[in-house]
Amino acid sequence: MSQNNTAILYVGLDVAKLSVQLHLANRFYTLTNDPKGHTQLLKRLRAHPNAHVLCEATGGYEQPVVRTLQAAGIPVSILEAGRVRHFARAQGQRAKTDPIDAAVLSEYGKTFNPPPTKPASPQQQQLADWSQRRHQLVRLMVIERNHAEHYTDSFRRRQNQQLCRLLENQIDQCDKAIATLIAQDPQLAYKASRLQGIPGVGPVVASTILAEMPELGTLNKQTAAALAGVAPYNRDSGTQKGLRSISGGRRAVRKALYMVTLNAMRYDRILKEFYQRLLVAGKKPLVAMTACMRKLIILMNRLLKNAHFQLAP
Repeated sequence: MSQNNTAILYVGLDVAKLSVQLHLANRFYTLTNDPKGHTQLLKRLRAHPNAHVLCEATGGYEQPVVRTLQAAGIPVSILEAGRVRHFARAQGQRAKTDPIDAAVLSEYGKTFNPPPTKPASPQQQQLADWSQRRHQLVRLMVIERNHAEHYTDSFRRRQNQQLCRLLENQIDQCDKAIATLIAQDPQLAYKASRLQGIPGVGPVVASTILAEMPELGTLNKQTAAALAGVAPYNRDSGTQKGLRSISGGRRAVRKALYMVTLNAMRYDRILKEFYQRLLVAGKKPLVAMTACMRKLIILMNRLLKNAHFQLAP
């Protein structure tokens, strides 16, 4: 849908588990967050063909309504909640209610004109869902294994072992399902193959990157690093020069980059030499590690963007 910014009607949609608060043309509406409420939402929006909906990422509660809007051809932008909150505070808005949040989203749209979020393909959405499920199982496994250190009786130890075996089986099921899904989709299979050409990148890391950062391959290097959460930001004021540090980004991508960097620094000559040069230059090990992670995500982006680009032997 092609729209001129001056003609766009930005619509705030505050999403909760059971309800959605709509701010449309300076009026408020409370709808249920279910198929019936989504149908009512579409009915109200169809009276405004220039509508562009904005909502925050709310841990998944926004996904059904976003998919409904995208299927209907209505532009929708999913925004980072922290940015919207900072925007509200900059306006002097300290109170927080569903109607206030919906109105703030409308104002955010008028101020920044955010681009619509690109709809994910069914395969991409399924990959994201299954990858998230795998992360949940891994977190449960870590928690359970940590608890096991404090179990001294046979009853708790036995239950712990049974649960860990179940979690291991379910993680294995996720790995197989994800591998099959990627293999059956030519585009995902190509991207996974390109990523796994990097030393240290295996199927799990490749699938995590593809699931959590589907934009990879279409970005410039600065944006790629920022989305992965490995871009350093200045902390300077006047004559004071603060330490640069990373902030924000997608945690699952950053964790995957950390693990692959640990392996790549052992087996990849170029990355290993880069890391050693930074240490010799006086960089702290964690700073040098983060620089290697940034180098890797930029390399991944370049590999997916340029089919003719080849890794150095």
